[in-house]
Amino acid sequence: MGTHEIELSPKPEEAVRADNRPGFYFDNIIGNSKALRNVLEMVKKVANTQATVLISGDSGTGKELIALALHAHSDRKDKLFLPVNCGALPETLLESLLFGHMKGSFTGAFANQEGLFEKARGGTIFLDEIGEIPHHLQVKLLRALESKEILPIGHTTPRRIDVRVLAATNRNLQKEVEAGRFREDLYYRLNIMEIHIPPLRERPEDIPLLVEHLVKKHNPELNRNFQKVDEDVVRVLMSLPWKGNVRELDNVIEHTMILAEGDRITLKDLPAPIVAYSQKHPAFTFSLRDALRGFEKQHIVRVLDQVGKDRKEAAKLLDISLSSLYRKIEELEIEE
Repeated sequence: MGTHEIELSPKPEEAVRADNRPGFYFDNIIGNSKALRNVLEMVKKVANTQATVLISGDSGTGKELIALALHAHSDRKDKLFLPVNCGALPETLLESLLFGHMKGSFTGAFANQEGLFEKARGGTIFLDEIGEIPHHLQVKLLRALESKEILPIGHTTPRRIDVRVLAATNRNLQKEVEAGRFREDLYYRLNIMEIHIPPLRERPEDIPLLVEHLVKKHNPELNRNFQKVDEDVVRVLMSLPWKGNVRELDNVIEHTMILAEGDRITLKDLPAPIVAYSQKHPAFTFSLRDALRGFEKQHIVRVLDQVGKDRKEAAKLLDISLSSLYRKIEELEIEE
């Protein structure tokens, strides 16, 4: 079996996770890169405190999973964990959802409604996409964080709350502050502790474990029984930029499993754009020799494309003899 070939064990729960030591288990946080281990070490340090935590990172990196881990390993773990997407709701609805409202306070308010800050009661509220929250609600949120009080819509008396706030963003909040779109005092109140999740392209060594986990996860969902993922598939996946991060990788794996046949996933089973990308970009490797070979192949292919496959002209541009070019085309298995 190759270095990165994946042979799946029969039980999904046997997938290797980032940390499975007794007493501190990170369910569904998959990987073993130094970057991810650093994130989880930070989670361990702050989980059992009452500190507000700002979780930053690109879309699809798993910010809610980190929030869940913080809650699950805190002294609030037996209370509610209430997530809310601040960018998915209209302003009035978001205010009512977070802080509650009194009957008759606005059109459609037919009864008193408790907000999530009260409903949490000793638990955790997770404010995803915090950078999207409207400016006047930023004031109310700041008060909730500083004084542990909220004021429901239509009410004149503040109400005490007991809740830990975790927030997440894919924006650079410091730049949002400088642009006047986000309150500086709220930023510092949220950013008592920041946990930054690096993008998948910066931790490709996590991809083999992620692929193994995702295939196991989708096997029963799709009524499939894939047992192996070929090494060249994993190496290609490790070389991709993954702008959508783990969410994008999950989508690619599920797509591939739906269309692939047999009990193993091979390079030809990957979506056509990825196969095309792999033909023009060297696959990921830790070996310096293999990396140089991949770059050499990529460079020769580009030069050949530039001169319309004219080997004589390509040899001149590459500053090598024509016979050397023929030899490298054969050695590097360059298709024309």
